[in-house]
Amino acid sequence: MPTNLNPAAQSSAIVLTATGSTAKVAAALPFGIYTGSAPFITGASEQVAYVYKKLGGDVVDVELTPGNVYAAYEEAVLEYSYIVNLYQGKSVLSNVLGSATASFNSRGEIKSGPSGSNLKYPRHSLGYSKRVGDAAAAAGGMGGTVPQYSASFKPVTDQQDYDLQNIISSSSASGVDDGGTAVPYSGKVGSKRIIITKVYYRSPRAMWRFYGYYGGLNVVGNYTTYGQFADDSTFEIIPTWQNKMQAMAYEDSIYTRTSHYSFELINNKLRLYPNPSNWGFGDSLNERIWVRFYVDLQPYEMDGTTDQGIEGVNNLNTLPFDNIPFANINAIGQQWIRKYALALCKEMLGQIRGKFTTLPIPGESVTLNHSDLLSQAKAEQDALKEKLMEMLKETEYVALAKQDQEIADAATNVMKVTPLPIFVG
Repeated sequence: MPTNLNPAAQSSAIVLTATGSTAKVAAALPFGIYTGSAPFITGASEQVAYVYKKLGGDVVDVELTPGNVYAAYEEAVLEYSYIVNLYQGKSVLSNVLGSATASFNSRGEIKSGPSGSNLKYPRHSLGYSKRVGDAAAAAGGMGGTVPQYSASFKPVTDQQDYDLQNIISSSSASGVDDGGTAVPYSGKVGSKRIIITKVYYRSPRAMWRFYGYYGGLNVVGNYTTYGQFADDSTFEIIPTWQNKMQAMAYEDSIYTRTSHYSFELINNKLRLYPNPSNWGFGDSLNERIWVRFYVDLQPYEMDGTTDQGIEGVNNLNTLPFDNIPFANINAIGQQWIRKYALALCKEMLGQIRGKFTTLPIPGESVTLNHSDLLSQAKAEQDALKEKLMEMLKETEYVALAKQDQEIADAATNVMKVTPLPIFVG
């Protein structure tokens, strides 16, 4: 006896509606990152009608729920935010290295630290090139981010050699120098190597006679009538570089022609020339020899309380970038989001239809187009991302600088052949 089958419904239980509902958007989102944004809620709801029309929902059933569309819309916004942040990060990274970073939650939102950095235009600060320059400045004794210190010691008669490493390490350990004066580098040295950048010494037999009424006596070249002050009431104005050249020549003359009061520094071992017994160290002006130095620090080692730029942003991962607020995404971005969300919906529909390759009907079967949907969705997603990344690459700050240069060069070439009026006053 035949059995009568009474289906619960004559149509598919899952069919995409023609419109969405703003009241149901928030509950359907996997992450809910933009639930606090009214424009996002509206955009997600309106996306349902767009997907319904593009996939032919008014002709054949579309086996999706509005919740699927809302989720695709959220994913599209997050993907857009990711790509834009990635390229913005590449543009600004050099200028923000070492600046404050932030801490994030599982949704990529900043919990503490500077926020909204991906919406700002940073000042150009020479970035990594400046850090390289800081290292060169430190090595040359000109400063940089490595603290510079000065130290002194009292020479001993008839002793030419002095181990500056031991002298300064001992002062660092005790906190005072050999004269009992507190040192600013207390506890900083230990077993670390010190780098001497300058030694101050005074040749007691050298006398500078550039100015005053000496009449040019002892001046290299004996410029008695040029480049000197003739006396205390008559002056000749000369360029500064002339004095600097004379100064360098005079120092070289002292070094070459007079007694060689100088020093030699090898491996932080200082040797004084000539023997200190001839330097007149009894004079209060020459009782101590001073040196400038810095401590050779490891790359991540701190020295002092001043920010030295080793904490903070060090790569794209530590940039204080959170998800781009939906309110800051303009019409260009929103159109990209609509198209990408549609491609994601195609992918979901293809996955769903792929579970049933064919559907039997009386006397026939229907083959579903899941493979076409999947290939189209993949191609559309790739094309959208590639086009967006290509556009962003062309607008990175380096590319904009090159573009400005081309515009300036072109304008200059135009002006070369443009007749200019002659001004008549």
